[in-house]
Amino acid sequence: MNTQRSSVQALIVVPTRELGIQVAKVVRLLAAKPMGLEMEQNKSYTVMALLDGGTLKRQRSWLKADPPAIVVATIGSLCQMLEKQVFKLDTVRILVIDEVDFMFNSSKQVSSLRKLLTLYSSCNSRQTVFASASIPQHNRFLHDCIQQKWTKGDVVHIHVNPIEPMPSCLNHRYLTCHRNRRHQTLLHLLQRDNPESGIIFVGEQSEKSKKAGNPPPTTLLLEFLKDSYGSCSNILLLEEDMNFNARAASLSEVRQKEGYLIVATDIAARGIDLPETTHIYNFDLPRTAVDYLHRAGRTGRKPFSDKKCVVTSIIASEERFVLKRYENELMFACEELVLSL
Repeated sequence: MNTQRSSVQALIVVPTRELGIQVAKVVRLLAAKPMGLEMEQNKSYTVMALLDGGTLKRQRSWLKADPPAIVVATIGSLCQMLEKQVFKLDTVRILVIDEVDFMFNSSKQVSSLRKLLTLYSSCNSRQTVFASASIPQHNRFLHDCIQQKWTKGDVVHIHVNPIEPMPSCLNHRYLTCHRNRRHQTLLHLLQRDNPESGIIFVGEQSEKSKKAGNPPPTTLLLEFLKDSYGSCSNILLLEEDMNFNARAASLSEVRQKEGYLIVATDIAARGIDLPETTHIYNFDLPRTAVDYLHRAGRTGRKPFSDKKCVVTSIIASEERFVLKRYENELMFACEELVLSL
């Protein structure tokens, strides 16, 4: 990148506003001290965040008046800018797609992502980076990317830790109970563990349940815990159906507290960086091993910490083979936990 050039040179695309805020924060730290430049030429890069919920008019005027060198954008906001021709890709030389597998698996985002990559493939001189802790079926994915001209033929696969995808500092447990007893089982588990800070992952509400007018399972669990679990008054909700301001308020409140308990859907499994988290609870078993990996990755994030970090799954007896499959795929061992209720 060239600090003397007044144009957008790098674009980092993320799936959620929350991840965008965190990425922009890190990028600004890095951009303030560019590496590999002579001291007298050491000029910091400007960084702009185009995130869902932002003001289009204000962003448009900034892009026009003083183009930033680096843009961090959610796929939704970026496509809106491209459609209105406020933002153009012709000067971009580095494109990073973060959590690429998550975006390709999202029906809301996949068409936008394909459109962006196809549009960007017309740029001859560029570097494209696909990043994720879990790019499944790598060879097939790579083949498709080359065929679509989203990446060049001499693409390099950088695998940071191929031997041990799951951090060794985590302890994995599971307990079996009847589906009708899950709320009570979780309550006893929380009372036993007394976690300093934890995230409880709940599955998404089905479309059939939504149409029937049923309350979301996250809301039901949140209300149950607020009534029954007296050890933690600070129980918060984080789910995709919340508006941007409500999600931001929840995360802001979490970061101001010493201890917290979050009831969340899988939106919290990607990019939410809460280093104080010591416990993960899978109230509903994740749909895939990849989802398990990302949920588990919300804990054990504090460097050099000697705190015990635990991932616990509450499963029905018929789900044990699914969890066993995740163990084999991700190379970890899950210990059975028996509670005296």
